Amino acid sequence: MSSQTLSAHAELPSRISLAQTARHSLALAGRGVTKFMKSPIQLVDVILTPIISLLMFAYLFGDAMSGGDIDGYLQLITPGVMVMAVFQASVGIGASLSADASTGIFDRFRSMPIARSSPLIGAVLADIVRYVVCLGTLVVLALVMGYRFEAGPVASLAALALLIGFALSFSWLSVFLGMLIKNPASVQGLMTILILPLTFASNVFIPTDSMAGWLQAWSDVNPVSLVSDAVRGLLNGGEVASSLAGSLAWMAGVIAVFFPLALRAYRKNAG
Repeated sequence: MSSQTLSAHAELPSRISLAQTARHSLALAGRGVTKFMKSPIQLVDVILTPIISLLMFAYLFGDAMSGGDIDGYLQLITPGVMVMAVFQASVGIGASLSADASTGIFDRFRSMPIARSSPLIGAVLADIVRYVVCLGTLVVLALVMGYRFEAGPVASLAALALLIGFALSFSWLSVFLGMLIKNPASVQGLMTILILPLTFASNVFIPTDSMAGWLQAWSDVNPVSLVSDAVRGLLNGGEVASSLAGSLAWMAGVIAVFFPLALRAYRKNAG
């Protein structure tokens, strides 16, 4: 292909409509889903991690944390572990894209008449498969362990949608790091460093009112705590409005900041 043709192709995305961008993104998302189906080993982490986390915190620490009320503690931590599990699952996309950057695939995408953002959006949408597998594993295990959904099917589906939306929004932070850092292990390490304080300084495992004052103040605005409260309210029954509003605000803010940063880093990476 001549340099003139490549140049012409490179200019096409600036004139592509929003509908075309959506179509290109969905096509690339389908490509990503096909890769998962052909290589299910990529889903091992999102199956084993939630199993280990729920079993460990329920049976290893649950007796001490709950005062012997394992069933009550299971109702508390299951929604929180769901949040933690999908949050951790969002790490993978950044490491994967960082590895792809060294293969030249982005140069290939750049030469195609597709929207500049569609490779990243498609990759993020394909990751929904990982989140669904992760949550499905947790739901089955939690039911076997004795967890009971106290809300109706509509509220339960809303909780699962919120969890996937939370993972999708924070995955843009992982995508940004993946485009910025050309080392998959470093991306995974940095994301883990960010995730651990947010998770353990939250109400996932213990109620906020049992924390020290300064930690309680942080937990009250921590996105992991807010999403955990919203999911508990939806699954177990209870107040949802304030925690849901805070969750959506965090999700919108993260997308507003890291989506454009990720696209900028991608254009520079592919340039």
